[in-house]
Amino acid sequence: MSGDVDGRVDPADATYRRATHDDYDDVEAFTQDTWSDRDGSDYIPRIYHDWIEADDPDRHDQQYTCVAEVDGSVVSIAQTVLLSEHEAWCQGMRTDPDYRGVGIGKELTHEMWDWAREHGATVARNMVFSWNMAGLGHSRGVGFAPATEFRWMHPDPDADAAIPGGYRLSSDVNAAWSYWTASDARAHLGGLGLTDEESWAVSELTRESFAAAADDRELLAVGSDRGTHAVSYRVRDFEREDDDGVEQTYAEYGVAGWDSAAALRALVAGIARDAATLDATATRVLIPETARHVSDASLVRAGISDEPDFVMAADLTADYRGDAHLR
Repeated sequence: MSGDVDGRVDPADATYRRATHDDYDDVEAFTQDTWSDRDGSDYIPRIYHDWIEADDPDRHDQQYTCVAEVDGSVVSIAQTVLLSEHEAWCQGMRTDPDYRGVGIGKELTHEMWDWAREHGATVARNMVFSWNMAGLGHSRGVGFAPATEFRWMHPDPDADAAIPGGYRLSSDVNAAWSYWTASDARAHLGGLGLTDEESWAVSELTRESFAAAADDRELLAVGSDRGTHAVSYRVRDFEREDDDGVEQTYAEYGVAGWDSAAALRALVAGIARDAATLDATATRVLIPETARHVSDASLVRAGISDEPDFVMAADLTADYRGDAHLR
């Protein structure tokens, strides 16, 4: 049926089920050219079997990788992961180009949401590159709504980075949390920051998020005699090839918020120092996509990604299927 499906495939006729290792060939076939026009490759073929290993029976209540099957062939895939008692993260939503536009991807997304809701989630989120028009359209079409946007800052690791006079660094959890709760960064991001539970995923930050970073990784609070002025925390470090195929060691920071360019200089110096302790060759820091934050980062020459990313959210307490789809 490939290539001639308009009007002939009813989403209700597809089989929606948990993915298996045996589905790899089908999934690889329709994801290998996902971003062929962007000089990049889809990550799903590279991590597919790891996804399924993590989807074993011991984690069936934490993660669900689901597929849609038509006439014996898998034509769509998506995954949802529980990040907290009430937050689900959706990722890897792909549909074979020959089966787009007929509602299979939407039905598969709602299958994910059903599973997440059954496991206590009240909100589901996903992330879409701002240049991914098809992904943005799909997300809105299945029921996600705009939540927030962010950009990456990339300060260079530097063990000798100088802290500007009048500022000091600490790992004071209470100071960091108090600053964050009142910051414009928190307001813009809706309280979200990168989670240590799942790469490329955001969840609601809590005081415990900062305490865990202070205990296990790194929490950075910038203070002075006038109070606390900036905050960030390290999520993880990892190795990955850059766009030129060179292996890099990244130090990744879950959010950064600050009240002035001077405070940002101090925060960037702290991040640069911390990254150097890991022998990192590059960093990635989530910052709010606002004119002030992005221009401040440019002003202090902290390195800025070319484009923002969007976070979308769906209210799982709502009737997202509508009357025609109620079961």
